[in-house]
Amino acid sequence: MKKLNKHRKLICALALALLAMTLLAMPALAASEETAPAQGEAQSAGSDLGLKALAAGIAVGIAAAGGAVGMGLATAKSTESISRQPEAENKIRTTLMLGLVFIETAIIYALLVVILIIFVL
Repeated sequence: MKKLNKHRKLICALALALLAMTLLAMPALAASEETAPAQGEAQSAGSDLGLKALAAGIAVGIAAAGGAVGMGLATAKSTESISRQPEAENKIRTTLMLGLVFIETAIIYALLVVILIIFVL
C-alpha cells in the first residue's frame, strides 16, 4: 500500500510539473495580432513549424518516459525474482535483456517517427 501511495504522489508531482511547464510555455507560443505577419501564408508556415516542434517534443517525451518506467519496472521485478530463485538467474537475466531490447527499440521507433514529422511533413 505504501508503494502505491508513493507512486501516486510521484505521478501527481510529474503531472503538476508538466502542467506548470505547459502554462509557462503558453505566452511563448501565443502570437499577438501586432507581431503576426500580414500574409496568411507566412503565418501558416511559421505555425506549422511550431506545431511540428511541439508534437515532436511531446512524442519523444512520452516515449522516453514510458520506456524509462518500463525498464525500471522490469529491472526491479527481475532483481526481485533473482533474489527469490537464485538458481534461475541466467534465464531471468536473458529474458530481462530481451525485454529491455524490445523497450529500447520502441523508443528508437518513436525517435524515427519524430524525425519524419520534423523533416518530411
